Amino acid sequence: MSTYKDIQKKDDKSLVELVKEKREAIRSFRFSNTGSATRNVRQVRADKKAIAQALTELNARQKDLANETK
Repeated sequence: MSTYKDIQKKDDKSLVELVKEKREAIRSFRFSNTGSATRNVRQVRADKKAIAQALTELNARQKDLANETK
């Protein structure tokens, strides 16, 4: 799992890639047909948190960029 400081250091392209990767991981977890196999259900929570942090950072960067151009 990435910390918020690690997310802040990444560039925009890698943040978008991180969001895609984590969303795909959640999607595959939900729709997998593993039955009652042992699964790490807490990983979904960590993935959602990483998505939220990455999107928050991207949004903050866009707002800063918009304020600089004004």
